[in-house]
Amino acid sequence: MKTQVRDFVGYGQTPPHAHWPGDARIALQFAINYEEGAECSVADGDPRNEVGLAEAVGGRLPPGQRDLAFESLYEYGSRVGIWRLLDLFRQRSIPVTMFGCALAFERNPSVAAAVRDAGYDVCCHGWRWIEPFRLSEAEERDHIARAVQSFERTTGQRPLGWYSRFGPSEHTRRLLVEEGGFLYDADAYNDELPYWTTVAGRQHLVVPYSMDANDAKFAPPATFATGEDFFLYLKETFDMLYAEGETAPRIMSVGLHPRMSGRPARALGLARFVDYARGHGRVWFCRRIDIARHWHAQHPASPIPSSPPSPTV
Repeated sequence: MKTQVRDFVGYGQTPPHAHWPGDARIALQFAINYEEGAECSVADGDPRNEVGLAEAVGGRLPPGQRDLAFESLYEYGSRVGIWRLLDLFRQRSIPVTMFGCALAFERNPSVAAAVRDAGYDVCCHGWRWIEPFRLSEAEERDHIARAVQSFERTTGQRPLGWYSRFGPSEHTRRLLVEEGGFLYDADAYNDELPYWTTVAGRQHLVVPYSMDANDAKFAPPATFATGEDFFLYLKETFDMLYAEGETAPRIMSVGLHPRMSGRPARALGLARFVDYARGHGRVWFCRRIDIARHWHAQHPASPIPSSPPSPTV
């Protein structure tokens, strides 16, 4: 197995000035992870039902047996929670990015239509909500191709970004570059600014994501208990980044799941934060594709140095 190169330095003490539009101190980006209907399911032929990221702890039933209660927790996100979140952002004219699984959009065409009509971008979250490191390289390549084709049918747009479930495989980034149509991936948690990396002889953009400002912390074992917990954590993250943004603007990513923050109390905490952030002047509310395009234009990749010729003997 080829060893992956790790970078512990990054931008260090001298990050580039982002130059966000409007001289913004912070790029605030909300990502709705739409996975419901694409998760592991005995009904879809999987050996077990999904066991994570919901109100209860899964895995209570024997393998091969449907967990109807757990299935219904996921269905809530697609039936109710997604509409509450979409309405929240529509009422405030805030753009969002959908981290969407292709099969989830196929199973709820009305959500795909709403995303298309609102002008939201789709960052592909896989064909299904499956960890790519559990797939063979050939299977992963096939899932990427199927997902792109699916989104073109359901939303009228091909995805320009990619985000894996719980991290990429060692093949993912190379396969995205091989596919050729992705402007970035979000498969990293190691920075608060985009950065370029070399993949298969090409420069590829990474727009990092965040697990801390994320409603996944409501799932057992929960870190957040109330909408107030969520609001305070988001507010304090925002306050720190906004203060630092006077000289070093960065990204604040907020991760949302319809079956989690689509619940009433949590949505109320989220709405409080959105309204709080709207009360500040130098905030760029943006989609993830907007960040990627901005970085491509304002901070283009450096040319890859050519290898020196081999010495002649």
